[in-house]
Amino acid sequence: MTFKYIDNSTQIDELIERKQSFALYQSPKENRVHFLTQKTGNAQLLYSVEELNGIQGFIIAPFQVSQKYPIVVMQPDYEEVSEKIALTDQDLTNQQEIPLGMCNASRDTQEVQLEGYSRKFALFSDVLHKKEFDKLVLSRSYKLKRNPSFSPAMAFYKACRRYAHSYVYLCYTPETGVWLGSTPEIILSGEQGQWTTTALAGTQSLQQNELPINWDNKNKEEQMLVAAYIRQQLLSKDIHPTEKGPYAIRAGELAHLKTDFHFTLSETKELGSMLNLLHPTPAVCGLPKEKAYRFIKAHEGYERQYYSGFIGLLSPKGKTELYVNLRCMNINKETLTLYAGGGLLASSSMEEEWNETEKKLQTMLVITDNK
Repeated sequence: MTFKYIDNSTQIDELIERKQSFALYQSPKENRVHFLTQKTGNAQLLYSVEELNGIQGFIIAPFQVSQKYPIVVMQPDYEEVSEKIALTDQDLTNQQEIPLGMCNASRDTQEVQLEGYSRKFALFSDVLHKKEFDKLVLSRSYKLKRNPSFSPAMAFYKACRRYAHSYVYLCYTPETGVWLGSTPEIILSGEQGQWTTTALAGTQSLQQNELPINWDNKNKEEQMLVAAYIRQQLLSKDIHPTEKGPYAIRAGELAHLKTDFHFTLSETKELGSMLNLLHPTPAVCGLPKEKAYRFIKAHEGYERQYYSGFIGLLSPKGKTELYVNLRCMNINKETLTLYAGGGLLASSSMEEEWNETEKKLQTMLVITDNK
């Protein structure tokens, strides 16, 4: 089989110029790159998560569905899969981080960003201390000027080589623009009745390029809150999952605590309802969920767009593989906008949370060639 697109980054980048919807992705440890495109017709737009019931296609959904940011469903009519290739996490201990303040930033200096984050942290922390919330997620964006030589496709392949343990994707539709990301968090995956969702919360750096053994109480509590929410949501539908975890996993240069929930579904016509039950998880939102959702929208200070939404294949009769859209960037003609966030508890430290977002932003920054 001759691969027309997978082996040709220029052709992939040209699809963006032609406004042709496509997705490239590599699943964790699969070592194959998939290419999907919709050559004819337009992507389907949906305005609620439950509308995904019975839908099949490649999905990119926002943090909050709206007229401006709909759920976009690509109906691929062409697909390629690469030959198996050896893709493993590089030894990142030898990779030099890029100080954000020294990048070719198109707006705020590092000091201004830190000052703005500090004000928002104080606001979020105040309501946590008042026990109005158990958890809140505070995120931020960082905008860079795009180098003229930057290639979205080449950046995708760099991410594949660096982040073999994550779901790596490059997706374009006229409605969403170009998004590239590397995310470790499944929101829903399964086939033939066997399904999985995950609680992913708690973050720290690798220790000498190895997973850490010890986790502090803040990280353990954050993981416990997210896991308890997912467990409760599944039980509300009389789904009794088996659990594995929490255990430490690697995502690039960071480690997270993860709990897997495995369960059976005899009927898959209402996967949209299942996704509505889970999205947004407390890992990207907070608890209580709806109240946290409203607080974030009112006080975070910017539109997350498709960051912290979900992305991937939805197939009620085949294999579904949907991930929370973390560690991602929005690629425009002149700018690259990177996103990262962290879960706050009453015990959270502003300095520690800021440093955590700095490290998470590195996931995309190191593949931008901005130095």
